[in-house]
Amino acid sequence: MTTDSFTINQEFFLKILDSLGVGIYIADKHGKTLWVNRVSQKGLGKPLEELIGKHIADLEKEGVYSPSAMNIALREKKETVTTIQQIKEKKVLVTANLVYNEKNEVEYLVTLGIDMINDEIRNAPGSDLKEIESLLQRYIHELRKMNALNMFTGEHERSFVGRSESFTKLSNLISKIATVDTTVLITGETGVGKNIYAQQIHHASERYDKPFVHINCAAIPATLIESELFGYEKGAFTGASANGKPGLVHQAEKGTLFLDEISELPLVLQSKLLQLLQNKTYMPIGSVQTKKADVRIIAATNCNLEELVKSGKFRSDLFYRLNILPVNIPSLRERKEDIFPLLYFNLEKCNLRHQKNRTMSTKVVEVLQNYQWPGNIRELENVVEQLIILAADDIISLADLPKRILEADHRDDQPFSIPSGSSLTSIVHDMEKKIIEHAYKEHKTTRKTAAALGITHSMLMRKLAKYDINKETSS
Repeated sequence: MTTDSFTINQEFFLKILDSLGVGIYIADKHGKTLWVNRVSQKGLGKPLEELIGKHIADLEKEGVYSPSAMNIALREKKETVTTIQQIKEKKVLVTANLVYNEKNEVEYLVTLGIDMINDEIRNAPGSDLKEIESLLQRYIHELRKMNALNMFTGEHERSFVGRSESFTKLSNLISKIATVDTTVLITGETGVGKNIYAQQIHHASERYDKPFVHINCAAIPATLIESELFGYEKGAFTGASANGKPGLVHQAEKGTLFLDEISELPLVLQSKLLQLLQNKTYMPIGSVQTKKADVRIIAATNCNLEELVKSGKFRSDLFYRLNILPVNIPSLRERKEDIFPLLYFNLEKCNLRHQKNRTMSTKVVEVLQNYQWPGNIRELENVVEQLIILAADDIISLADLPKRILEADHRDDQPFSIPSGSSLTSIVHDMEKKIIEHAYKEHKTTRKTAAALGITHSMLMRKLAKYDINKETSS
């Protein structure tokens, strides 16, 4: 079995560890026991319920094992510590590993224990120490992926939460993408969290402990973006540093380069980015030699790159190079099931940040769940923080909500009225035209629009012609 080829969920992951003929012990970064497999429980002479929550130092003091390889690894911040532990009257070879999070901080401690006098284990087929340690490293990688996707503890301050079917599918897709090193293109409306998803891919990948470099292509003037990306040699241009300057590609070496707002990259630079993607080489300004780069590229945009290609504003060859692994993040109004967990998550986070104890009334939650959130997750985060800071009481009421949200809610409550002199047919036609125009504006292409409306592509084309709807009138 190789975990490189697929992603396993937490329950199945623990079942696999439980089936191994070696001891596996998992503790958190503080040394508190989280989980122990059956072999370790048997060796330690304690059931799981007597171990979970116990600190490894306390167990060492009780004489359950000595010395503690985990304690040594935690104290000395050594990534791998191998030692002989005395467990009861047996000698056990124990290897302790540190599992790091995206901030390069210790998140978990994991040990592998092999009974040195147990001939059955020592001589079992495939139980060579190096092979078993290699297998453990794969499981540690899986544990790190679970941590990066909030599947193990859910304690991290990220807005990567949800319970909708689309969120689950997206989480599974990102887990698969993280196991490979291929270029990724993330699309979605402004505020859906494209940067968060890019970070999740990086943190769950083999490059997790290397740099994650984020550049917003729209935030840097076109005249400076080349030097920012690729750097320059000394004396390359007037005003250049006498020592030259390495670019962001160099800073991201061995890690991930996240190119946000990729649609804003000037055409002249698109060819140079294409070279980086194709050949893994680039040339700093003023240099006569190309440099090699070992970086993974993740790009993101809220624009329709295919339309930009048609209009000549984006290179087609670059688009196809970027679009190998496409990830589309649906808007918040398309996954309303995720609004409540996001509200709760951000409420807890902001309460902690601002030392408050706010809660939301049932009516407030109802209004916020029905709101369309045009600014998506970013708008939701900002609204929750605003409510935490400005609410008159600890229970947030309707009076505390921003005016635009209350007005939107009131518009939704307005009774349906029929204009005088209008027939049912004309009203239906007007409504149908507005719905199609809105869907076309949102989904950009006829095929996506037809799918969203639940009609065939040919039927949509007939209705577009019937109502004289084109790209200009729907944009």
